[in-house]
Amino acid sequence: MNKMILFVALLTFSTSCVTHEQKSDAYGQFEADEIVVSAQGNGQLLEFNATQGDWLKINQFIGLIDTIDLHLKKKLLAQQIKTTASQLDNISAEMAVQSQLLKNNKTNQKRIANMFEKGAATQKQKDDIDGLVELNIRQISAIQSREQNIFDQIKAIEVQIEQVDEAISKCMITNPVEGTALVVYAHQGEMATLGRPLYKLADLSKLKLKAYISGAQLSQVKLNQEVEVYYDKNSTENASLKGKVVWISPTAEFTPKTIQTKEERVNLVYAIKVEVNNDGTLKIGMPGEVDFIN
Repeated sequence: MNKMILFVALLTFSTSCVTHEQKSDAYGQFEADEIVVSAQGNGQLLEFNATQGDWLKINQFIGLIDTIDLHLKKKLLAQQIKTTASQLDNISAEMAVQSQLLKNNKTNQKRIANMFEKGAATQKQKDDIDGLVELNIRQISAIQSREQNIFDQIKAIEVQIEQVDEAISKCMITNPVEGTALVVYAHQGEMATLGRPLYKLADLSKLKLKAYISGAQLSQVKLNQEVEVYYDKNSTENASLKGKVVWISPTAEFTPKTIQTKEERVNLVYAIKVEVNNDGTLKIGMPGEVDFIN
């Protein structure tokens, strides 16, 4: 009797210790959408406040690249506008003189035209006054062209000032998206160059499990489908959470070498991404598994 009780107890204990042996539908690793923030200007990093592990808010001030050269260039351009604009005073004076001459010559033109009709003026007198009026009109047109050219020069310099202002604004390093700083590549006092990576960040509150499924499984998966995601809780147990399929590859590929056995790695599979909420337990690169919820 005691042996029978012991056998039943052992059987019950062994049954309770058996883990779920059924293979998951897909395997992969957790990843995040990583963003590398690069310098948009050249100069010394006068200030830089990103530290690995920091949670950075959107539009948060991170640092400043030296802008002295840009401010000096802007000052020089402003002076060029003043110098160029000063030519407008001479233009205005010339325009006033030519306008008065044109007015006087048109008066004389009318008078000589009347005299010519009555035979009191010669053809030469009429031609001379007509030529003077035409000359005045052309001179005024030339002055107007010179004036427009000056305005165009001023406009071009103003555009250059706008470009300098834009370059100055880009020397203010602000964080583009919310996320955790994963890697910091630069430090205060170093030289920044256009395009140099400064730091890398990712939003770790949501991770994506990139897994692989066979062609036969493809019909079981659709976008926004809810699935069960497993990850290692310890050496013997798995933890689970809900996930959502957010991407399905349109093309097949060979199974990555890090996934499953050598026999399975030669098969063609489709990559999928499952988004899960992360409370801080999941880390980039951790392995995970997916079960499709029927």
